[in-house]
Amino acid sequence: MARVPLLDGDEDPSMAELAEKIRSGRRGNVINVYKLLLHSPPVAENWFNLINTLRWGTELPGRLREIVIIRIGYLNRVDYVINQHVPKLALAEGLTQAECDALADWRESEFFSDAERAALAYAETMSRDVQVPGEIFAALGPHFNDREIVELTVLIGAYNMHTRVVQALDIDPERKTD
Repeated sequence: MARVPLLDGDEDPSMAELAEKIRSGRRGNVINVYKLLLHSPPVAENWFNLINTLRWGTELPGRLREIVIIRIGYLNRVDYVINQHVPKLALAEGLTQAECDALADWRESEFFSDAERAALAYAETMSRDVQVPGEIFAALGPHFNDREIVELTVLIGAYNMHTRVVQALDIDPERKTD
């Protein structure tokens, strides 16, 4: 159970516009992370804008984005993120369930391209060590331009923030509905 009560945005009329913005950008729902963040409307709005920009406003391919997000969920042991992205969002971006499962131990898998492996190594190093050795960073160069490297770096940083907030505040995954 979340350590801070969840809000749906309808309790306070001053949050109605923001709650509707979130619903419209999240498939009609205010998911639990936003229900928690609504305690601070400016944080909720900026978080929403950042995450949506990283997911829909970059040049990164959707498949790569989902691979990195899911891997960070595994690295940081955050079922909330994994459950949000697997299977629905990941499958929509072309990943198979087997590929999603393989992200728990991607180095032993044959599923991922050289570019995806470079991004996964980068995400893993940024997440675990923070400091990125030159050879890990250099491996991105043959696959990504400068803009994509910046976008990938910010995506990794943002989802590390995301997983740490979810973990610290013990946000429950959404209930599965049929």
